[in-house]
Amino acid sequence: MKIACIGEAMVEVALIGPNGAAKVGFAGDVLNTAIYLRRALPAPHEVAFVSMIGRDSLSDQMAAFMKAEGISTAHLARHPTLVPGLYTIATDPAGERSFAYWRDTSAARQMFTDPAAIQPLLGFDLVYLSAITLAILPDPARQALFAVLAQVRAKGGRVVFDSNHRPRLWPDLATAQRVVKQAWRGCDVGLPSLDDEMALFGDADAAQVQARLLGWGVRQGALKCGHLGPVALGAGWGKDVHFAPAPTVVDTTAAGDSFNGGYLGALVSGATPLDAAKAGHAFARAVVQHRGAIVPRADWGKALAVGVGDGR
Repeated sequence: MKIACIGEAMVEVALIGPNGAAKVGFAGDVLNTAIYLRRALPAPHEVAFVSMIGRDSLSDQMAAFMKAEGISTAHLARHPTLVPGLYTIATDPAGERSFAYWRDTSAARQMFTDPAAIQPLLGFDLVYLSAITLAILPDPARQALFAVLAQVRAKGGRVVFDSNHRPRLWPDLATAQRVVKQAWRGCDVGLPSLDDEMALFGDADAAQVQARLLGWGVRQGALKCGHLGPVALGAGWGKDVHFAPAPTVVDTTAAGDSFNGGYLGALVSGATPLDAAKAGHAFARAVVQHRGAIVPRADWGKALAVGVGDGR
């Protein structure tokens, strides 16, 4: 299977000490999911990151990082003058994060300025994107992307969407609601988070989110509810299924992204919705017990074993 993950890769500066100490890496919600999806799948499957970066040295390092993770960069365009966005991340004693961003003029915002750049998506079997992907694009590019995604589905491919909500990326709530609703109506698998959906559409609880998304045609997927674990969208599993929280939480960065990667990897491999949810939860449990979005490859096997724990 050929899988395209469309999003923005950023320079991540993790603040790790009281005196300004920092660790530099590369991340982004869709890139995080692409990396964990790649780790979840056997080699014959292709996971490609679709975006635009610069021609600067950090962009070169970013592309090399993706390749080292087994991600195809064949559809990673290069802008002649713009560079990737950057963000800093700090965590409190409970592992909750706070961010500061420098991304308003990032190269990724220009990835679909030329409509022809969207056409290669027709060659993929599954396309994954998030609301952050949509938020950074100008509306003409969004609509061109939606049109191509409709063609992907018409050809038998699947579209997967996560409504990862960052209010500051949108001009107003009404625009965010309009675009995200359009995305929900045009996807096959939904992987939202409860807090994002409540913030976007004012739902009171998970049951209201489930009902609304079902009404919009989302009949497969998982609604992530933090440490409580996921609940099914459409057919999946009953309310009596238990998802154990992580025994310790160091950093919640990429918890949802890693869930998406584990879930999709299992789903693509033929797992049932419940087993896919268990796989996603194990990935998330592993990630929150480490600092930063991406657990180093050398540590991943041990981290995942701990993540599986009693959560499977």
